[in-house]
Amino acid sequence: MTRVTGAVPRHPRLSDGDDPSGTMEAMTDPGEPPCAFRHLDEDAATLLTAYRPATAEQERQRRRVLDHLHRTPKASWRGSGPVHLTASLLVLAPDGAHVLLARHRKARLWLQLGGHLEATDTDVRAAAEREGCEESGLSGLRALPTLVDVDCHTLGPGFACREHLDLRFAATADPAAATTTSAESDDLGWFPATDLPAGTGGDVPRLVAAARAAVRAG
Repeated sequence: MTRVTGAVPRHPRLSDGDDPSGTMEAMTDPGEPPCAFRHLDEDAATLLTAYRPATAEQERQRRRVLDHLHRTPKASWRGSGPVHLTASLLVLAPDGAHVLLARHRKARLWLQLGGHLEATDTDVRAAAEREGCEESGLSGLRALPTLVDVDCHTLGPGFACREHLDLRFAATADPAAATTTSAESDDLGWFPATDLPAGTGGDVPRLVAAARAAVRAG
């Protein structure tokens, strides 16, 4: 694996209080009433209804999240229970040859950028874009309008919630643009899409393949 060098100046933030994965914040959301998240529940259902999985496994994941939305009226609110809806963003070079990954402190894995939804997010895609900008220091990230992947994963000990239902988008950025490593990660870097670093999350290669296909399709 050959890492792209010279393109990713890193300036770690001093704060280290947030969850290292960027998606494992507290189960409650102080100051935000559950009703403030209703538009995000509705948007998530719309995205999942429109999503056309390429594999049977992706269809199973899609149905799992839709079922959770139907059974949990305030699913986007972190206080709704131990299963949290999240949004993430895989950032690729415009030609799809390289991907930007963060090595999250707690998970100790190279993963895409992402996190919980906030009441101020206009929709789920905006949540993914916001998380991508916050965790990379890049500005103006714009995700493709449709989902490229869905993933339901159980979390290990030490996390505030039990499971994440992750809705995943793709965006492009110039690898030469300056980036900033967030407090949730201990490293950030661009890597060849076909030669990911050791310690990459097991589902990331699938996400990379789906995102590259989506970027090529426009």
